Amino acid sequence: MEENKEQQISQEKETSLEEGNQAKMADEPEDMMSPKESEENESLDIEEVITRLQLDDKEIILVGTAHVSRRSAEQVKAIIEEEQPDSVCVELDEQRYQSIISGSKWKETDIFKIIKEKKASLLLMNLLIASFQKRIAKQFGVMPGAEMLQGIKSAEEVDARLVLADRNIQVTFARVWHGLGLKGKAQLILQIFMSLFEGADISEEELEKLKSKDTLNAMLSEFTEAFPQLKVPLIDERDQYLSQKIKEAPGNKVVAVLGAAHVPGIMIEIHKEHDLKALSRVPKKRKGLGYIAWIIPLAIIAIIGYTFFLNRDMGIRQSISWILWNGSFSAIGAILAFAHPLAILTAFVAAPISSLNPMLAAGWFAGVVEAYIRRPNVQDFEDLAEDAVSLRGFWKNKVTRVLLVVALTNIGSSLGTFIGGADVIRLFLETIRGL
Repeated sequence: MEENKEQQISQEKETSLEEGNQAKMADEPEDMMSPKESEENESLDIEEVITRLQLDDKEIILVGTAHVSRRSAEQVKAIIEEEQPDSVCVELDEQRYQSIISGSKWKETDIFKIIKEKKASLLLMNLLIASFQKRIAKQFGVMPGAEMLQGIKSAEEVDARLVLADRNIQVTFARVWHGLGLKGKAQLILQIFMSLFEGADISEEELEKLKSKDTLNAMLSEFTEAFPQLKVPLIDERDQYLSQKIKEAPGNKVVAVLGAAHVPGIMIEIHKEHDLKALSRVPKKRKGLGYIAWIIPLAIIAIIGYTFFLNRDMGIRQSISWILWNGSFSAIGAILAFAHPLAILTAFVAAPISSLNPMLAAGWFAGVVEAYIRRPNVQDFEDLAEDAVSLRGFWKNKVTRVLLVVALTNIGSSLGTFIGGADVIRLFLETIRGL
C-alpha cells in the first residue's frame, strides 16, 4: 500500500511540480541555485554534509542540510546528480509536500468545512509556522526549505523514486500537545504567538542556530529546554520515523535530504526496527478528562437548579451571572479578533449554552457567522503567505480573521466558564449560609 502511494506521488509530481515551483519561487531569480555574491567562489564542501551508511546491500547517503541556507540547496542538487540514486527521501510529509507543489491549492479551501471539522486551530498553527518561515525569508533573502524543493526537483530529473519520509505534522502536533498539561499548553501557545510577531529581526547568532534545526525544532527549542519531555515526540520519534522510511525506500542506493539536527539520531535509529503505525498513532484523550468535561457543566446545572429550589431570587442571580461572565468574555475574544458585530453578538449568545455542552464551542458559531458575512475570496487565500508575516496582516486577511474569531472566542468562553462557574458556586454557598 505504501508503494502504491509513492507511485501515486511520483505521478502527481510530474504534472504538479512545475506549477508549484512557479507559485513558490515566483520572486526568486531565474536560476534557483544561484548563490549570493559572497558565496560565488566558495566550494560546496559536499563531503562535509554527507554521511554514508551501508545496510546489507543498500547504500544510504544522508545529506545534512541547513533549512535556511541557499548553499544547502546547491549541495543537494550536486549530490543527487553525482550519486544517481534509486530513491530520494525528503524530510516532508504529504501535507507539506502538497503545499510546495500546489501553491494554488489555497483557492480551493472551504473555510466552513475547516470550522465544521474542528481544524481551525490546526490551520491557524500552520499559518503561524508559515509566518515564521516567511520572516526569515524576507530578512535574509533565503527561502526556508529550498533544499527540499530542490530534492523533489532533482529526484524527478534523475528519474529517482521520491519518498516522503517525515511523519504527518498533525500527528506530531497532537503527540506534542498530548504531553503537555493545561499550563504547558497555555505557555506553548503564548510563546509561539509572541515569537512570530515580535518586531525585532533575527540576529546572526540566532540564524546560525536555525541552520542546524528544522522549523519545528527552531520554534520550540526554548520550550523543549523548559519541558524536556517534548524532545521525544518532536525530535526522537521523528528520528525513528525518518530512519524506518529511509531504510524501506526502494532501490540499492538512497539519498536522504534531512535537517542536520536529525542526522546523529538517524545514524543510531536506522539500525533498529520501528513500528510506523505506532509512531503515527494520535493519542486518545484520557477518559478521565472526558468525564470531567461532562461532570462540570452537569454540576453547574444541578447547582443552579437546586438554588432555584431553595431561593428563586438567588437562582436568577446565578443564571444572570453565568450568562454575563460567559457571554462577555466570549464576546471580548471576538472583539479582539475584530469580528463583525453580528459575530460578536453570536459569541455572546452562544457561549453560555455551549459552555454547558462539551460537544459545542462558541467560537464555531461566531466563526461561521463571520465567514458568512465577510466571506473570504480567492485573493484572501492567495495573500495568506504574505499577510501572515505581520500582526496587522493576520487581522486584515479575511481567512486568518475567521480563524482568529474561532480561536479567541473559544479562549474567552473558557475563561468565562471558569469565572462564571466560580461565581455560581459562591452564590450557592451564600444561599446555604442564609438558610
